Amino acid sequence: MTNDAIAVEGVKKQYGQFEALRGIDLQIPYGEIFGFLGPNGAGKSTLIQILTTLALPTSGHVNIAGIDVIAHPDDVRFTIGVALQDTGVDPLLTGRELLILQARLFGMNKKAAMERASELLHQFGLEEAADRRVKTYSGGMRRRLDLSLSLVHRPKILFLDEPTTGLDPQNRLSLWELLRSINQETDTTIFLTTQYLEEADALCGQLAIIDHGQIIERGSPQALKRKMRRDVIDFEFMDRQTAEKAFEMVTSKEFACAIADETLHVFTENGAQDTRILLPLFEECQLEVVGLKVTPPTLDDVFIQLTGQEAK
Repeated sequence: MTNDAIAVEGVKKQYGQFEALRGIDLQIPYGEIFGFLGPNGAGKSTLIQILTTLALPTSGHVNIAGIDVIAHPDDVRFTIGVALQDTGVDPLLTGRELLILQARLFGMNKKAAMERASELLHQFGLEEAADRRVKTYSGGMRRRLDLSLSLVHRPKILFLDEPTTGLDPQNRLSLWELLRSINQETDTTIFLTTQYLEEADALCGQLAIIDHGQIIERGSPQALKRKMRRDVIDFEFMDRQTAEKAFEMVTSKEFACAIADETLHVFTENGAQDTRILLPLFEECQLEVVGLKVTPPTLDDVFIQLTGQEAK
């Protein structure tokens, strides 16, 4: 194993006859913001549970900050911060009380815990709401509190499971800035899963895409987009059924394509030329196109082409 922040070698996880992870290898250096993407059921949650000591692998090796997760799980827990989607915090406690409680659980004395709580309340813009019960917090405030709770003990590595799900665009951007500042100011390694591919594109230096329990692609967002070396034609139809008929017709012509809702994505080396070929074919088959655009590939396009579906 390496001296990376996160080192995963040959990890498999089996539930009965079902193989959730089928040999995962990952090396993530210190200071990285690393995005882990995949469709529902691909194995994202299973791997993050193993990395955060909530589940054991069937086979393979995992080191977090040089510590063996299987042999020394308690040591790993003091090294990492974890913010999952459902944290189960007591809604009747105040934000300050929760932070002090978390600090005390990590071994701080009362004075140090109160000081750390005040520091985090200021850092995350929660000072005015510090002494209000958490049940009165907005979604954005609750996410900021969750993140601050995961940082109480100044972890070297932070695991975030879909940290901005359910937030409005303004709160999402605000949380992005917080994550960037945490990474840059403290050199904290961040491992995050997300269903928002623009989030991965904006935040992550490196990504891995998992599907059916295996990592199918890895690289920087820019490298993955360049790797496609093709245009994307988006044909929008009135409904999913029409898009599926168009998909059958286009695949019979040996084009690479995928469907997302009512939109057919066609991946081609020459978008302008192939648009002129396909539009008359749709018209001939009475498949009405209601929207059309030709663009360079986005991270969404990379994801759809690799997995055959949208990120969810």
